[in-house]
Amino acid sequence: MKSELLKALNLGRTEGRPVALATLLDDGGQWLIDESSDGGGPEVIALLARTAIVEDRSQVVDCEGATLFIQVHNPPLRMVVVGAVHIAQALSPMAARTGYRVTVIDPRGAFATEERFPGVDISNEWPDEALRRIRPDGRTAVVTLTHDPKLDDAALQVALSSDAFYIGSLGSKKTHRARLNRLERLGFDKTACDRIHGPVGLHIGAESPAEIAVAILAEITQTRHMAAKLALSQGPTV
Repeated sequence: MKSELLKALNLGRTEGRPVALATLLDDGGQWLIDESSDGGGPEVIALLARTAIVEDRSQVVDCEGATLFIQVHNPPLRMVVVGAVHIAQALSPMAARTGYRVTVIDPRGAFATEERFPGVDISNEWPDEALRRIRPDGRTAVVTLTHDPKLDDAALQVALSSDAFYIGSLGSKKTHRARLNRLERLGFDKTACDRIHGPVGLHIGAESPAEIAVAILAEITQTRHMAAKLALSQGPTV
């Protein structure tokens, strides 16, 4: 790999941009491709690379009779959980096993401890401050679980202003209606508020904290894959 290409690849990864390195195995030609640049490569290679980025999968493909290796460098999947509650204790290790970097946010230090959340990034900041620092992107899921409007609403305001692909909030339908009313009074319109999955999780009859965690992770998984299928159906831009 040429040094200029390596520098550009490392810069893209540092900036958290989805990029793909496309290499023709027959002649060694290489191009770095993202959503806004084809890296000077042929249009068909740019299309194949952007498809691989959406699929989040490095792959070897046939390209007009030549063999093309596409190495995808997507930002990591992240899950931000607001509220160090029992559901969060069950959800965090499940999410980690499915590829998410998990951060648990709770200013209540007695709840958010390493003993209760081993191996998880913990923040005792106020949720809005922590989320501004984390900067949720298109590969970040945000879940609020505290049932405390002071904490959940603070997080939701930042999440709704971000590119987070999933936003979910725990609570009954009545609680969720009240939550939406509060957010609308703060200036968030219906389109923005409709991004919130509430009550959070797929409706599978979950009752225990572990079952609710399963429902939440299932809904996050469904949302991510449905978004990818929609992007593929519309066709990656060239």
